[in-house]
Amino acid sequence: MTVPDRIVYVSRLVRRSLVGADGADVGRVVDVVLASGGRPPRVNGFVVAVQRRHVFVGAGRVGEIDAEGVRLRRGSINLRQFELRSGERLASSEVIGSRIRQGRVVDIGLEPAPEPFAWEVTTVALARHRGLPGRRRTPIVIDWSEAGELFADDRPIDREAAALGGLHPAEMAAAIRSLPLSRRRVLASALEDERLADLLEELSEDEQVRLIEGLDRTRLGRVLDEMEADDAADLLAEFSVTRQAELLGAMDPEEAEPVRRLLTYAPDTAGGLMTPEPIILGPQATVADALARIRDPDLPVPLASQVFVCQPPLETPTGRYLGVVGVQRLLREAPSKPVGRCLDEDWEVIDVGASDRQVAERLAAYDVVAIPVTDSAKRLVGAVTIDDVLDRVLPSNWRVARHTH
Repeated sequence: MTVPDRIVYVSRLVRRSLVGADGADVGRVVDVVLASGGRPPRVNGFVVAVQRRHVFVGAGRVGEIDAEGVRLRRGSINLRQFELRSGERLASSEVIGSRIRQGRVVDIGLEPAPEPFAWEVTTVALARHRGLPGRRRTPIVIDWSEAGELFADDRPIDREAAALGGLHPAEMAAAIRSLPLSRRRVLASALEDERLADLLEELSEDEQVRLIEGLDRTRLGRVLDEMEADDAADLLAEFSVTRQAELLGAMDPEEAEPVRRLLTYAPDTAGGLMTPEPIILGPQATVADALARIRDPDLPVPLASQVFVCQPPLETPTGRYLGVVGVQRLLREAPSKPVGRCLDEDWEVIDVGASDRQVAERLAAYDVVAIPVTDSAKRLVGAVTIDDVLDRVLPSNWRVARHTH
């Protein structure tokens, strides 16, 4: 078969570098983790050697894969020791070298999946069965579906979880609500961490708590790492202080820190509503820098509508808050202009202790989709978006009602 140029083969990927979004070397790719049962099989992530530790990097954290290696698109990685889960196979260590009726597997080809930042198996390279002595035969390349036995499910539940995990998060939530609670929990335990996090973010807190009951602390810590910080804090707020401490301890420290901060605020205040990681730039950053940041396809629309400008440090709580620049203003300015010279004078901040009603009134009055939240020292501590407020003011069963009409 014809092999498209965009295919990356596993044998050329292992031992290559994993680099951060800034180009800094992070580690070395050791293997590719494949999900069983997908059609085609999906890449769950990568096993990466960081110093003497093998860690897992989820596919969703990766922005680019090529023959030179793997590049992160944002953030850091969790340094927890890698563990292979049920329903997963290691491409290099397990699948390559296997024998099927057509020959021996010598390589696996990967290509981008239809949705952003996802990859799937597309081809399998085989060394054909031995021919004449002394003659080396060129490997053949077949479509993955012709070697389907390599990627067969271990259990029926893995097939069901793979099908569920392939849905949009809102569709996942609608599908799982129709099942008995015991079945929901079994499926939740079989989903990969990132997909379970996506599912939980589409459920109410009551539904979340019932679904994750029975998950061990280590697994739940990994799932919380994959959730947005404000969603993770909302879920943890349903537990006792002791249980919160246990789960925060199971999380990656870097992921746990903003969640820990959010839990210090009352839930019906701006602090309890806000997202702690909006786009923050220093005043000398350029309009081009700002536009590059808001192009991230994984960024929620309300957060992509503006950038917040602050003095260093540029992580919440920041240095002194200076102002905000909306995306429309960015599109009208020269790419080289500093964002500190583009500040919108009409925006007002809201105090971290303001009530949820005051936040809603301020958003409505200024007709914006996000509003900066500052503390008593005028540092930016987060931003409240319109969807945060809607989640609070709509009836508790609005997600269920949305899918029944």
